[in-house]
Amino acid sequence: MPLLDHFRPPLSGRRHWHSFHNSWATYLAADLNRQLPAGYFAEANVQFGIEIDVATFDERSTPLTGGWNPPAPTTTIPYAVTTDQIEVLVYQQEGGPQLAGAVEFVSPSNKDRATARDAFVSKCVAYLSQSIGLLMVDVVTDRHANLHAELMARLGSPHATAEPELYATAYRRVEHAKAQGVDVWLESLAVGQALPTLPLWLPGGLCLEVALEESYTRTCHEQRVIPNGA
Repeated sequence: MPLLDHFRPPLSGRRHWHSFHNSWATYLAADLNRQLPAGYFAEANVQFGIEIDVATFDERSTPLTGGWNPPAPTTTIPYAVTTDQIEVLVYQQEGGPQLAGAVEFVSPSNKDRATARDAFVSKCVAYLSQSIGLLMVDVVTDRHANLHAELMARLGSPHATAEPELYATAYRRVEHAKAQGVDVWLESLAVGQALPTLPLWLPGGLCLEVALEESYTRTCHEQRVIPNGA
């Protein structure tokens, strides 16, 4: 099934992209659960338009002991959080669920503003710093920021190459010759072309086959967005 443009007409006027991505994450999680050994599980985590209750910042603290109240903060600075989350998270159950891998689907709001991009990239850096396997999928056509390029810059990559506008990328934190690094598998995507298969590396050397084409095709069938004649 060739990749469709879910963010521009005519498809954007007939189907909601967020519903499609919700289902895509769910079906991909099901695909991964069929591969995972005992002691692991994958689940979709999809949240849109997360809002913080501003009133919580204005609440006065209640003294716990001795009637002491903390002083007012020295300063308050802006802090952006990732507003849209479309992801498949892989957990290891030993000792309680521990995050082992993440597939992050990029949304338009993740690419919209510098603060949103910074929040998304910061989350990816946090995953890699903990040796959590990471895969990023960007099929958003109506925003032109490149989060993979921003992640590479944050990691200090010396390679200044032209990055594709749409892409799927896998990352694995590794040690080569006693030097730490990040292995990268970058696949360019294009509307009208099939989606690739990429590795999702979990701690301990376990590697999952992430067949994006299979879960994407299933989503197209289930959501009835397949073009006429397909």
